[in-house]
Amino acid sequence: MRNLITNNDIQAWLVAFGIAVAVIVLLYAAKGLLLRRLAHIAPNTVTYLDDLAVKILAATHPVFILLMGVYAGAQGLIMAERSALFLQHLTVTVLLLQAARWGDVGIKGWFHHYRLRRSAEDAASTTSTAALGFVARTALWVVIALMILDNFGVNITTLVASLGIGGIAVALAMQNILGDLFSSLSIVLDKPFVVGDFIIVDDVLGTVEYVGLKTTRLRSLGGEQIVFSNSDLLKSRIRNYKHMQTRRVLFTIRVPYKVSKAQVLAIPQILREAVEAQEQATFDRAHFKGYGTSSLEFETVYYVKSGDYGVYMDVQQAINVILFERFENEDIPFAYPTQLLKLDQPEAWLDVQAAVPEERRAANG
Repeated sequence: MRNLITNNDIQAWLVAFGIAVAVIVLLYAAKGLLLRRLAHIAPNTVTYLDDLAVKILAATHPVFILLMGVYAGAQGLIMAERSALFLQHLTVTVLLLQAARWGDVGIKGWFHHYRLRRSAEDAASTTSTAALGFVARTALWVVIALMILDNFGVNITTLVASLGIGGIAVALAMQNILGDLFSSLSIVLDKPFVVGDFIIVDDVLGTVEYVGLKTTRLRSLGGEQIVFSNSDLLKSRIRNYKHMQTRRVLFTIRVPYKVSKAQVLAIPQILREAVEAQEQATFDRAHFKGYGTSSLEFETVYYVKSGDYGVYMDVQQAINVILFERFENEDIPFAYPTQLLKLDQPEAWLDVQAAVPEERRAANG
């Protein structure tokens, strides 16, 4: 005799129960097996993806597995249309929530790994990457929430349109803040500079001390802190001296017109030898450049094999010392600014000087 319970006999319920239990046990077993396998493999690999997969798989909620088993078992039962539709909607909702949980754990884990990897090189990027992670996770949950509402038959078209209009209004009201926020993300991802780099922005120079969500702060050579908004900073031309590998140096020396031709011809060779004597310098050229207002000008170009300013100054100092010694040995004087005054009537000047009392001339030197 069949005992009918809600249009299904005991045998149908037993079969449904058996299917549900089998599916639940199978999913639990598959989860445990995959977790053990990945946990064994992950420590022996250099990639972070398997570690992230372990975290994502471990985030599988028991309610999700239980409902998957119930839904599988219910497929063999005769159910009212309303009950079947409710169970379907509930199952899809739980599936979406589980997908959101997997995605949330994946996003959080990846950004956490990124921050740990970058913290030694760019500690200030932690703030910006945390904000980017929050934005990504929020967007994920908003999309999942809209999908759940749509699953239950809610017309989300009007809601999405309202959110779009509201988003535009908020964006217009906060465009400066949002501009700085996205500029911060651009700095973190594109890395035109990092904390510790020495940069020049327009006529301001200093060391990057902090990169935040809205501002970037430089410590100038004078010691004061200079604050830029991230948007203004990216609109400017930035020169990053930390990434300089070599430095081109051009310097000029001047000698008076009274030097001899032999000395003029010897000076470029002296300049060359002074540069080539430096281990950190590569000679390029040295020439008699031209005739200045009160001196002969010699131009020298060389490259320093380092971007460090201290190294450049050490090299230039050593070159200057060699030039001082060589010019002294060759009896070549250095020029200094002079002016030659020519008088059309020198006799008149002598008459004026003669008319000035001796005491006054002595006082005027």
